[in-house]
Amino acid sequence: MFSKPKSDEPEIGATKTPGAAPTKPVAPAPSAASKPKPAPSILSSDLTIKGNVTTTGDVQVEGTIEGDIRAHLLTVGEGATVKGEIIADDVVVNGRVVGRLRGLKVRLTATARVEGDIIHKTIAIESGAHFEGTVQRQDDPLSAKSTKSAT
Repeated sequence: MFSKPKSDEPEIGATKTPGAAPTKPVAPAPSAASKPKPAPSILSSDLTIKGNVTTTGDVQVEGTIEGDIRAHLLTVGEGATVKGEIIADDVVVNGRVVGRLRGLKVRLTATARVEGDIIHKTIAIESGAHFEGTVQRQDDPLSAKSTKSAT
């Protein structure tokens, strides 16, 4: 009739002692580091934007933008055209850019066509890329200070 409980669960009618550990494990609260990274914004080839584009995320341009772009990672597609200043941590140019380009990491692929100055921390220019302008290395190419010194 009376038997010892088979698990760590208290007997019916038994009181819990204050400060005792809960019987079920508590899941840790989600942190900012565990949030999934949002998908990049893709601006399709039939899209034309006249104005500035600003985001803290990633952008892939396949259409035409007449204005400045500020992003974390910017990819200019092979058929895309950007007329304006680009400011991004990482920039990959496969298409056409007319304007200044500022980035920590800048890569011009073989299909790139760039007319403007490039201010960078690291740069890679593939064979076949077309580039007209100046190249300037800076430790912090994204700072406002580098904008004024480059003009």
